[in-house]
Amino acid sequence: MIFVPATYADVDELATFVNNAYRGKSAEAGWASEAKVIGGQRIDSAILADTIANGKATILLMRDADNAPLAGCVSLESTDEPAVWYLSMLAIDPQRQAERLGRTLLSYAEDHMKARGAQRVRITVIWLRHTLVEWYERRGYRRTGETEPFPYGDQRFGMPLRGDLYFEVFEKALN
Repeated sequence: MIFVPATYADVDELATFVNNAYRGKSAEAGWASEAKVIGGQRIDSAILADTIANGKATILLMRDADNAPLAGCVSLESTDEPAVWYLSMLAIDPQRQAERLGRTLLSYAEDHMKARGAQRVRITVIWLRHTLVEWYERRGYRRTGETEPFPYGDQRFGMPLRGDLYFEVFEKALN
């Protein structure tokens, strides 16, 4: 596997990949789909272009080789607390989830953050995605007891199919 930061040239491919991995028809082949609770897009090209432009986050792309189709991606962002980073948008090709690529990408992402001074990493997960929560817990992430509201009314992030969505906050020490 190779890991490279996303550039503007990757934005459209990346938006299609993330939307398919989270909510597309192909997502139903994997265990991590959220299509039953949120419809519509997960992200769009404009949001991704802004993310790349502001320079605060790095979106890492995982491929089998140069110019190969995306196998995975993850967004990493430093926070106002220098030793704490935020990990989001971890996505793996749903057809390849059984290959343990999520573990590979998560491990690489954690090493990447650690090399840049991170001591802890935070994530948020929609509370009812129990299988995903368990996956992160097996990798050392622990509930903080904090929650964050779901962005109801902001269709840039999809259309919730339920009225009780919120995010649970998890954290892991990077020692």
